[in-house]
Amino acid sequence: MSLSPASAKEKANILSEALPYIRRFQDKTIVIKYGGNAMTEEHLKHGFAKDVVLLKLVGLNPVVVHGGGPQINDLLKRVGKQGEFIQGMRVTDEETMDIVEMVLGGQVNKEIVNLINQYGGKAVGLTGTDGGMIQAKKLLVKSKTDGEELIDIGLVGEVTRIDPALVTLLDSQDFIPVIAPIGVGELGEAFNINADLVAGKLAETLKAEKLILMTNTTGVLDKEGKLLTGLTAAQVDALIDDGTISGGMIPKISMALEAVKNGVKSSHIIDGRVEHALLLEILTDQGVGTLIRSNA
Repeated sequence: MSLSPASAKEKANILSEALPYIRRFQDKTIVIKYGGNAMTEEHLKHGFAKDVVLLKLVGLNPVVVHGGGPQINDLLKRVGKQGEFIQGMRVTDEETMDIVEMVLGGQVNKEIVNLINQYGGKAVGLTGTDGGMIQAKKLLVKSKTDGEELIDIGLVGEVTRIDPALVTLLDSQDFIPVIAPIGVGELGEAFNINADLVAGKLAETLKAEKLILMTNTTGVLDKEGKLLTGLTAAQVDALIDDGTISGGMIPKISMALEAVKNGVKSSHIIDGRVEHALLLEILTDQGVGTLIRSNA
């Protein structure tokens, strides 16, 4: 079936639009936090895998960090255990940690790897415990009622250091790292770590060109509900101070902001519910979310 002249021109324009971005980001590292609907809806999962493979084939170095909250909740229910959260963080006792490792390091990680490989990529699944890549310590949460009180929520960690050697090696051999956010403590204990946090710290360590956070929202909105497509670090600080950015968006935007303040060229909060959101954000003029860049 041949294209009509109008359709042919439109497709050609889209392809030519990608060229300067491919040139600009050649051999640059892109750290992608993969989560939300993009991980649970079949057509979006396949679209994501295709996007990652294409980015690698045109010369970028994608590194995937994934979550898996819904899948963890499903398995907890199957074993008769109710998930508990404090200030958005999963309370993780030893039994829950076993399930987190099983789901993130096994089920979810392997599914992503298999999909990428199915579409012609060379993905390798890792957790932060492999090679001691993600060093962590116990995270204590501040009480909402008493700011001085610290709450122990179990085997939940925060990143103390990331060793980039393994990821760098895989990138150099044209493999695509797919990383589950599990860290290792000084005594060899495993810690459950927020995937956004791991992605941000990894982007800083790798001196990434971009940090991309896939979410179930259109991006950062102003007080009228309109999408803010481009923000500097100073503008983000002002939006937090005046209450425009609030609630559950604050931790995500704060982490994205910290990344650009620590050397990542830009952070992007994009709508993972949009098919091929990665390609649209990286290789087109308009994108599908909010870009945060340094003040420079």
